[in-house]
Amino acid sequence: MKKIVLDTNAYVRLLVGDEQVLSVLANADAVYVPAAVLGELYAGFKGGMREIDNNRRLEQFLQKETVHILPSTQHTAAVFGEIKYNLKTAGTPLPINDVWIAAHAVEAGAYLITFDKHYLKVPGLLLWSHPALGDT
Repeated sequence: MKKIVLDTNAYVRLLVGDEQVLSVLANADAVYVPAAVLGELYAGFKGGMREIDNNRRLEQFLQKETVHILPSTQHTAAVFGEIKYNLKTAGTPLPINDVWIAAHAVEAGAYLITFDKHYLKVPGLLLWSHPALGDT
């Protein structure tokens, strides 16, 4: 996997030293962090006792040469619309931030690194193969 998108739970697992996440990151040429993931992280930091430390660690991570923040563009919005519509018509909606995260991964042609099984419902999404997700 040369290009990856980090979901919020994958970043949290990185912070606690998850060897599998560390390995994927070490071998990636590009690591993308969607703006929605940053929002979820900042919100989580606000509720915690280590907000300053967590913000500092995130800033250090974002400064790495291979890490890039993904802003939402008109193209991202079009991909989002298609994914959201397809999930709705299939009767398998996802949380709205997760639809944005999936849209970013599809748009970037990158593998989504996540521990959430509900992403399996997104057609065309490249998912990291991890036992927690079953067969992907």
